[in-house]
Amino acid sequence: MSYDVAGVRGLYTSLSDGWIYLNAHDCPQVPERVSSAVARSFRTATAVSRPEPAAGSHAKPASGSPEGRSLLDDAAVAVADLVGATPERVVLGPGLPYLYSSLAAAMSPLLRRNSAVVLNNVDRVELTSALQRVDAKVSWAAADLATGALPGWQYMDLVDGTTRLVSVPAAHPYLGTVAPVGEIVETVRAASRAWVLVDASAYAPYRPIHFDEWNADIVAVDLKEMGGPEIAALVFRDEAMFGRLAPVGDPAAAGAARVGLGVSPGLAGAVAPTIDHYAALVDAPAGRASRRTRLVNSMTETSAYLERLRDELHTFLGTLPAVHIVGVSGEAAAESGAEVDRIPRLSFGVKGVPAQTVHQRLFAHGIVATLTPQCQLTEDMGVGDLGGAVTVSLGPFNTTADIEQLIRTVASLA
Repeated sequence: MSYDVAGVRGLYTSLSDGWIYLNAHDCPQVPERVSSAVARSFRTATAVSRPEPAAGSHAKPASGSPEGRSLLDDAAVAVADLVGATPERVVLGPGLPYLYSSLAAAMSPLLRRNSAVVLNNVDRVELTSALQRVDAKVSWAAADLATGALPGWQYMDLVDGTTRLVSVPAAHPYLGTVAPVGEIVETVRAASRAWVLVDASAYAPYRPIHFDEWNADIVAVDLKEMGGPEIAALVFRDEAMFGRLAPVGDPAAAGAARVGLGVSPGLAGAVAPTIDHYAALVDAPAGRASRRTRLVNSMTETSAYLERLRDELHTFLGTLPAVHIVGVSGEAAAESGAEVDRIPRLSFGVKGVPAQTVHQRLFAHGIVATLTPQCQLTEDMGVGDLGGAVTVSLGPFNTTADIEQLIRTVASLA
């Protein structure tokens, strides 16, 4: 089955404006299906469905209730299909920083005087800041400064019987490095009963998520990073975990409501169309396939296509002698980075040319990228000495022609 990128481009009306969008990490394009769903959901969220004339196994249990309730239920089902879970384990919220803060507060019954959590310098600062609010000692895992990858072996020294939570990013949003989640989870399991929290937000637009293969306790995903609404979710390993958490809001709350935060039904109505969009990027397999089956099939094909584009991007940028790809260029990266797995995102700089100048040149040639945000990891990797960096990331609609235009433009500076 071949990937029809022309057909995929037709699903994004915003591409008709002529820009080459290489900024999926910062502002992913919104599919027409999603934007239409938002408008429709806001119109119907307060409407009340009419009672069905007869009860039965297929009758709507919420007849007579506002449609917004069904939109929230549908959103939980769609997120469950995205990660390979069940909807009763899904917690919705307006954004991951808020959900992480809610989780940190809810975990108070699990923490003792000598408890510890393990964070890392790869996660977004707003997420680590939220988790630092727990009343526990904080230990830090660190990325390899040559490649930007997060080594799994270090968790053998960081995790012990006092550890209660370990936070891991599935992929770096700007360098594209993929963390060995399965290896890290296995190491944590061998040393403690800590919960492993995996942020899959940067990973989800590129590859299918298999909750059981990761064996994590909680998987987090921000739908906004997939071109969806500003809604995020935490998906727990099983419902019994909720019973160990303190209610954040209503003292009588049970299940996912102990951690969940209110979200707009109008926005929630666009969650299922977001997942449906990714499930329909390639033709569905024969037969009556479930959305989960269609999604895994579609994302597998999409991943293969984007990995080919990623290889072209790395190869051609790497041939420009003045270009430095952060975590890829240089002897140290070449020695230790051959086996580093990456999603189609990277940050680069041009020696002797300020990143602001590179960014403006790209923009002048119709290419939308972003300046790489400053953080301690990229500074330690030498981005400041390079004069800054520019981040580019691919979406399912990008083509080889987009890569060629980028290379020509950068070559004019390098």
